[in-house]
Amino acid sequence: MDVVDPKKTYESEFTERVKRAFSELGLSSEPIIEKPKRRESDLCLVCFPAAKELGITPAEAASRLQEMVGKSDLFELEVKGGYLNCTFEPGRYISDAASFLWSKRGSLGKEEAGNEKIIVEHTSANPNGPFHVGRARNPVIGDTLVRLMRHAGFEVESQYWVNDMGKQVMILVWGLFNIDPSTIDLPEGDKEDHRLVRFYQKANAIMESDEEVERDINQLLLEYEKAVRDRDWERPISERGNTIRARDVRETCDRVLSGMKTSLSRLNVGMDRFVYESQVVEDGSLFDVIERLKKSPLCREEDGAYYLDLSGLIEGGDEERFRRRFVFTRSDGSALYTTRDLAYHRWKLSRCHHAINVLGEDHRYQSLMLELALRELGLEKVPEAVFYSFVSLPEGKMSTRRGRTVYLDDLLDEAVQRAREEVEKRRKDLKEEEIAHISEVVGIGALRFNMIRVQPEKKIVFRWEEALNFEGSSAPFIQYSHARACSILEKGGMIPGPLDFSRLVERAERELVKQLSRFDEVVSKAARERRVHLMATYLVDTASSFNDFYRDCPVLSENDERRRAARLALVELSREVFSSGLSILGIEAPASM
Repeated sequence: MDVVDPKKTYESEFTERVKRAFSELGLSSEPIIEKPKRRESDLCLVCFPAAKELGITPAEAASRLQEMVGKSDLFELEVKGGYLNCTFEPGRYISDAASFLWSKRGSLGKEEAGNEKIIVEHTSANPNGPFHVGRARNPVIGDTLVRLMRHAGFEVESQYWVNDMGKQVMILVWGLFNIDPSTIDLPEGDKEDHRLVRFYQKANAIMESDEEVERDINQLLLEYEKAVRDRDWERPISERGNTIRARDVRETCDRVLSGMKTSLSRLNVGMDRFVYESQVVEDGSLFDVIERLKKSPLCREEDGAYYLDLSGLIEGGDEERFRRRFVFTRSDGSALYTTRDLAYHRWKLSRCHHAINVLGEDHRYQSLMLELALRELGLEKVPEAVFYSFVSLPEGKMSTRRGRTVYLDDLLDEAVQRAREEVEKRRKDLKEEEIAHISEVVGIGALRFNMIRVQPEKKIVFRWEEALNFEGSSAPFIQYSHARACSILEKGGMIPGPLDFSRLVERAERELVKQLSRFDEVVSKAARERRVHLMATYLVDTASSFNDFYRDCPVLSENDERRRAARLALVELSREVFSSGLSILGIEAPASM
């Protein structure tokens, strides 16, 4: 038999009484019951709508509702201006809540979400070079969302949409087969993606000044699509210069991806499936989509190119009319990236209940066009989009194509080095291997946390003093709280039972219990609303509550054995919340720091 969360019981008691009072007063408005951010009470009834209906002041309405809701063994009521505050009866609620949490240890925050499958597509950077810092939030947000949804009970698959048919990849392939490696600086020990991007950069520079080379690269694109369509991977696709076969394109992508996967692994980002664009060409689904779109009443043709005229579905003036065209074939009959993306989404949506795309803010319009095109294909289900703003460094914006780029690998290396400096200052007793491990855990954790601690839509200027602050809104602050809990538990030994949580009477104890009891609802809300930053905020608040408890309530030196046991149990619950919460964020929870 499942134990009911006492928080729900207390909330339900207050809510039902309020609804009954509204009914007796003949009020047509629905009660607005909030959870105050300042924690002055557990619940708060907003009385302004009721006051307007009753023709009295909000304070008078709050007083009248207080009288009608009446006294209860579960909560206390207090009028504050136009609000009726409800505070759960401290002694009883804290004991009930702590007992409930203790009964759920090992599965805090976990739910049964049914049999819904969710596919989260994220990262999906072009395989022509290393990850760029500007878009580093994408894999972190995406991977955290996957972890969060899994913890909330969903079946989740992460996907990476590999653009092996785009022009940027073909520029790289041309460069590899036509540029003398001795003309490029290739440092020993570089990862494969860092080596190959140098060919891309030089080839791109050549193409921009040589129209004939650009024609060759465009021809490679056309011939590659034909070869893939015919499933002939050995077919030559180059007309001039060294022979390039269709399989060389896929192999080049895989070489770059091998380096990119190493970066993702170091960032603690997992990927379940890599789906290549060429898949929708090879299996014919792309051409099925094209034929279906040609039959749409919105289909138009111009100079041999086909497009959907979406101007009747998207607002805007005549000057925006061209942008409202969803072009799905060029005049030479070849498909565009957007068409292949459409075929991919049709395939993807057939394999799940919900699809989520993590996209940069510059993809908002393309995302809307994709959604409209999917609906034109007859799909009722369309992907959700989680948009994010880009990351910049205090020094200024980061370049993209000409070799002046700051890569994710650079940021990872610097994060670990700076974390090492902090660890060496704080722990002079550690051995080299311990310093190296903790530095990696703290540095990578700081980087991930800093990418998701604010709403995705807000821009981030990455500052090391914020990311590696052991006492602020940072991963090290939470990790250190976890390590502190582990240290207390190691010294405290086994927690004796039965536990008497009624011994938790200090303010810091009660605040910590209340904070820990919010874990389930924060996980559920963050997963439901796809807002991973809520988890980051919650963990910082929990670490603050835990440190207040540590400061005000001695655990190991407590003489009352029952209170000592209850406090040890509270430390264990805190440790689990830190461990589970950090795991959701893709951050390791060290036992010592």
